[in-house]
Amino acid sequence: MTNNITIAWLVLPFFIGFTLYLLPRLDRYLALGVAFVSAGYALELFFEESPLNLKLLDNFGVTLVADRLSGFFILTNALVTAAVLLYCWRSGKTAFFYMQTIILHGSVNATFICADLIGLYVALEVISIAAFLLIAYPRTDRSIWVALRYLFVSNTAMLFYLVGAALVYQAHHSFNFAGLRGSPPEAIALIFLGLLVKGGIFVSGLWLPLTHSESETPVSAMLSGVVVKAGVFPLVRCALLLEEIDPIVRFFGVGTALLGVFYAVFEKDTKRMLAFHTVSQLGFVLAAPVVGGFYALTHGLVKSALFLIAGVLPSRNFKELQHQPIATPIWIALVIASFSISGFPLLSGFGAKVLTSKSLLPWQVIGMNVAALGTAISFAKFIFLPHERIEKKEEVKSGFWWAMTILLGGLIAANVVYYEAYTVNNIVKPLVTIAIGWLAYILIFKRTAIKLPRAIEQFDHQIGLMSLMLILLFWMVWA
Repeated sequence: MTNNITIAWLVLPFFIGFTLYLLPRLDRYLALGVAFVSAGYALELFFEESPLNLKLLDNFGVTLVADRLSGFFILTNALVTAAVLLYCWRSGKTAFFYMQTIILHGSVNATFICADLIGLYVALEVISIAAFLLIAYPRTDRSIWVALRYLFVSNTAMLFYLVGAALVYQAHHSFNFAGLRGSPPEAIALIFLGLLVKGGIFVSGLWLPLTHSESETPVSAMLSGVVVKAGVFPLVRCALLLEEIDPIVRFFGVGTALLGVFYAVFEKDTKRMLAFHTVSQLGFVLAAPVVGGFYALTHGLVKSALFLIAGVLPSRNFKELQHQPIATPIWIALVIASFSISGFPLLSGFGAKVLTSKSLLPWQVIGMNVAALGTAISFAKFIFLPHERIEKKEEVKSGFWWAMTILLGGLIAANVVYYEAYTVNNIVKPLVTIAIGWLAYILIFKRTAIKLPRAIEQFDHQIGLMSLMLILLFWMVWA
């Protein structure tokens, strides 16, 4: 693959984004075309024998690296963006919405091929602006506050990151990721703090549930499906590049998986439960960096599908949904997605969990098994919802089923990537875990009414947690 193709692909979303704002009649078609181009580029990366390395500014070490790991994340971004665009096809969204969606798509793509700290910083800041505008799109008081809160948290984290990047440059006169080796502990701690907050990892990522649950349905799908992975991808890349970074990333992977699923098990709001579970699933991506790309693809598809399905349910409250039967076709889509994220065979979530479990270190196994059990309990809430054939026409957006075709079809298609996973031992373990999770839900958690405090999610507490996380990170890097 030539360097020119990569540069053209990188620039295309931004060029089309501003173009479609001038050509509003073509906005949806141009935006969808960009998503398909990204999918094609990602698939081409899987056939490349060696990574593409491209230096843009030699003196400052601004470099791009496109490889199979990038391919998984870019393909996730392409499929999720295409599904969201189809979901919104006849929703009356303005050209401004499609413009910001495709600019967000392009800036997220940029983070997946950045191999230097300053290029990554620019891409992450563009993501913050585009995401802010999409969250605030309804222009209600609530949406504007949630968007501003997201922007404040993101920008504060990026200030820490930028100071860390400057310290790395001071030590090595380069912004390359490899410069983290031998850099001062405070530099690595500051950079990791920014990425952990941006990716919604551990306690510094508890801004995420409110933001993702209060955004519009298609925006929630984009945020949970791909945007948070812009902060996760650099952590995975650094863990694979520098062996001394790997234990830190794995530690936060396990901690995040357990923290997110703990909240998800007790949550009674559908979108908040999905948002907390996004936190947990990002932990699975970090817990085994060597297979993080495939897990990110699986999670992006299934979580986007679940948020889009949650948007057409008659209520967000699980207690109310237990007394309001949903249409059988919607329930079937909900079950397929829930089965995949729980690790049920015949869907890509099964292969992703098997790959992850085989790549864990001994000290991670117990924690990740508990997280997997919590996942089964969480999604039993969806699987055991009542459903029936409803004669009256459901008010489902016309593009909903096209979006489901892409996302759920992707889960089925990706299942063939790791067909070696289908051994008796590999099949029995997730089935037993799911069965125990379902029994625990039916016998215990379905009847519990524990409401966890939300004080830690407040804006001022989140800023305070960044300081505590910085101390923890500094100690870990120094140790």
